Amino acid sequence: MLKKTLIILSAAIVLALPFVFEKKKDLGEWNEGDPVLVVISPHIAVIRDEFAAGFSDWHFRKFGSPVRIDWRSIGGTTEIMRYMTGEYVSAFKAYRARCGLPNRRAEAAVSGRRPQDPDSAELWDDFRKHDDPDDYGIMIDVFFGGGTYDHSSAARQGLTVPPWQPDNVPENILTDSQTGAVLIPESLGGEIWRTPYFYSAVLSGFGICSNPDRLRDIGASHQPVAWEDLTDPVYFSQIGVTDPTKSGSIAKAFEMIIHSQCRKHVLAEGWTPEQIEEFEKAVGAAGLPAGVMPDGVPAKYQKDVEQGWLDGLRLIRLIGANVRYFTDSAGKVPIDVAAGDAAAGISIDFYSRVQAEVTYDSVNNRTRLLYATPSGGSSISGDPISLLRGSRNVELARRFIEYVLSEDGQKLWNYRPGTPGGPVKSALRRLPVRRDFYPSRSNAVFNARANAHAQYTSDQLTDPAVDAYELASKFVYHPRWTGSHFSFFRNFIRAMCMDSGTELRAAWKAIIDAGGPEACPQAMELLCRMPEAPYPVTWAETLAPENRNYDTMECMRQWTVFFRETYKAAEKAAIERR
Repeated sequence: MLKKTLIILSAAIVLALPFVFEKKKDLGEWNEGDPVLVVISPHIAVIRDEFAAGFSDWHFRKFGSPVRIDWRSIGGTTEIMRYMTGEYVSAFKAYRARCGLPNRRAEAAVSGRRPQDPDSAELWDDFRKHDDPDDYGIMIDVFFGGGTYDHSSAARQGLTVPPWQPDNVPENILTDSQTGAVLIPESLGGEIWRTPYFYSAVLSGFGICSNPDRLRDIGASHQPVAWEDLTDPVYFSQIGVTDPTKSGSIAKAFEMIIHSQCRKHVLAEGWTPEQIEEFEKAVGAAGLPAGVMPDGVPAKYQKDVEQGWLDGLRLIRLIGANVRYFTDSAGKVPIDVAAGDAAAGISIDFYSRVQAEVTYDSVNNRTRLLYATPSGGSSISGDPISLLRGSRNVELARRFIEYVLSEDGQKLWNYRPGTPGGPVKSALRRLPVRRDFYPSRSNAVFNARANAHAQYTSDQLTDPAVDAYELASKFVYHPRWTGSHFSFFRNFIRAMCMDSGTELRAAWKAIIDAGGPEACPQAMELLCRMPEAPYPVTWAETLAPENRNYDTMECMRQWTVFFRETYKAAEKAAIERR
């Protein structure tokens, strides 16, 4: 009997153990019925996880309920923009059909500019009159991450709406209530950081990552620190690059390469920074067609800008000739470089910082990944956050945007895991946008806050080499030079370096084997040719309205055919040179 009683008692204890040691739920743990926010984002998983946890905790403390974020991750910003545009067009068509209204040319509603013909203009106007999810929405509330180009495009297309009116922005988001100083500037170094439609949540630069062991193996004389370094034949089949048509951030990096060559050529021709600033202001104020200079701005100045633009495209072509592969994912390049699968690559700064930390050999005090932002080779641009039209959770969406821009949200970008207010698991190693995270010579309060943050940050934000505001002040971005060509660059670089990549690399290998570029002037001349069809590829022609209306796929087809043929001719000329 005693034995039977002991058996029953033991069984009861075993059954009770899970309840005795059950972990109590956190007060901020989400339950069915609590709010859900739908966010579309190109951000990597660790960023999504940290901001989901951080926002839920913040919302619980301020509003009494946790929040679950339903992430929509479908790829890079290019894929996101295509998806959202298609979804809004479909929703708009369905709305018009319910109202008994004509739907012909409904795509005109999401055009980046108001169409000229009355029917399309009526659709364009009608689309922007509505922000009711019952009329049309895409069941997504917030667009979080990606570059300013795509968020600007989303605003022009009417896909996003201002989260707040200018006089209704939450306290301590744009302006510090204690000092009255600006916390998030509208722009710096020529880059737009915020508009009423989008707000940069974090800052990025672009540069070169490299593996010191692989550099030694291939015989590189030094760490690549300038874009031109990547054209050295020593890097043949050693560079990792991301497809610019898949990543808006890497497309921006390519724009930076071209922009830096514009500036380099203009300065080499004797124009001073002061003259450049004066000329660009005059051109902007005149409002003339692209490439037409107002009185007082020399025609030669514009020609020098255009020559630098071509120099930049040719520089990218030579980098493409050294490419080992193109990938769809911008985060893959620093991972491969750290692993030794490539010697160097073009990278967004924070991807390289994170990978350098993950792969650091603390036992032997050795780094497997180096990173450098080329001096004068990159601006500091923003990754914004925007409120989507037709949000079903608009107040919750505004709160999320407020959190991301607040001091609490900004800590996640660069605080070390486990520090007060920092990430739970992973260091994100990104540059916060708020001014009070960086030192200030003119604002003692900001300076004190920056020093207080510095004890917890992964990167020394007070170091001029890391300080985003210091870096931004050293690179002056002139949007007129390259900004309007952004979409062109994406497609043209793909045709020039990817779709004709096999022929490009074969030609470059033949030139290297024949003694290098200086020994093969005819082959190099062929290699560097630019297409004349369907229109001449020049700074001005690519902006001409009649040329911008060409079918993109047809342009890329003609460019690819041209490049394949000219690269084959360059290879033949190099072989004959041997």
